[in-house]
Amino acid sequence: METINIIDAPKHVGETVRIGVWLTDKRSSGKIAFLQLRDGTAFFQGILLKNKVSEEIFEMARHDLRQEASFWVTGEIHEDERSKFGYEIQIADIELIGDSNDYPIGNKEHGVDFLMDHRHLWLRSSKPQAMMKIRDRVIRATYEFFGKEGFTKIDPPILTGNAPEGTTNLFHTEYFEQDAYLSQSGQLYEEAGALALNKVYSFGPVFRAEKSKTRRHLIEFWMIEPEMAFMTQEESLEVQERYVAYLVQSVLDDCKRELETLGRDPESLVPFTKLPYPRISYDKAIEMLQAADFDIEWGADFGSPEETYLAGEFNQPVFILNYPKAIKPFYMKNHPTRDDVYVCADLLAPEGYGEIIGGSERETDYETLLQAVKDAGLDPKVYEWYLDLRKYGTVPHSGFGLGLERFLTWITKTDHVRETIPFPRLLNRLYP
Repeated sequence: METINIIDAPKHVGETVRIGVWLTDKRSSGKIAFLQLRDGTAFFQGILLKNKVSEEIFEMARHDLRQEASFWVTGEIHEDERSKFGYEIQIADIELIGDSNDYPIGNKEHGVDFLMDHRHLWLRSSKPQAMMKIRDRVIRATYEFFGKEGFTKIDPPILTGNAPEGTTNLFHTEYFEQDAYLSQSGQLYEEAGALALNKVYSFGPVFRAEKSKTRRHLIEFWMIEPEMAFMTQEESLEVQERYVAYLVQSVLDDCKRELETLGRDPESLVPFTKLPYPRISYDKAIEMLQAADFDIEWGADFGSPEETYLAGEFNQPVFILNYPKAIKPFYMKNHPTRDDVYVCADLLAPEGYGEIIGGSERETDYETLLQAVKDAGLDPKVYEWYLDLRKYGTVPHSGFGLGLERFLTWITKTDHVRETIPFPRLLNRLYP
């Protein structure tokens, strides 16, 4: 008799198999009991017929098995057209592994704070499991995409002595007798990598000490940050849209059941795989907002209402090009014909999910970059290594960053970013 996972049930119809499972729910009616089972790969139903099992097993299933009890189940796999999964198991035997008493998350509505306090257990439920499987698919698709595109993965440090965008929103720590910070971005190190290896990317945790409680922000999240030598901003935009479309298509190909579990119609994602994505300038975006009676002037950054409106004017993600210098970081390249904007872009997701990518061409002139560091109130000595990149064989180069959790929130149509990461770190949450 073969031991299998639930997800492999379609390959074993008519066979007797053994599966390690947990109980998510149950009900019984006279001479039949229905057990809702999961094993981490999928959910399906187990059926016990009183006349097909021992009295001891039937009574244990009806009265003694509690929610989240673990056990080995033995039985025959059948097709089940009534279920979304399409298969079930007719149980012949149960072997209890671990009992479960007073499981705190019942099959009823719970408040978000309660569920987050029990996140270590809530992950067992169907929606969190679906989200983690989609997250895993996006991570694997990231490695696939950049591998096919000829990138090399390099890993920047998490403890740094400098910051790409100033130290205001960074976590400070002491590194023996020096000041250090938890990384806000690996980008500066990725630039060094690109000048060594041509096309590189990093994928790791970053930290923002922002006292924000919005549904779009986490304190700790995961960033994918590619950097490309000999590449202009326009060429970078093409990489960005191909990458996003590849991620969306990968989820459509492999995670339709999970999308449906989360309430996202897979067909609604299909338009996001069509390229190219539209592009408008920051100037044009301001005109559109003002025409729609938004109280905004040129030079202001966009908040959630502005981003939602702009993205809502298109059926796809939209690039906003060339933002004012005052609202963007120091390392971006000066525009060739204007002194008030950088050569940069943000990619806004439709449906009210805001910015999912920020990127730019990087400044390559040593003196210009040095002055930008000073103008940002940063210590040039700390950035000497970064400035060296402009002294020894500088080349045009561009890069971008995609926040994994923000992307997942969008493609799963989830209300809050906290549900896209296993254990979210929020302003008021360090537990569990």
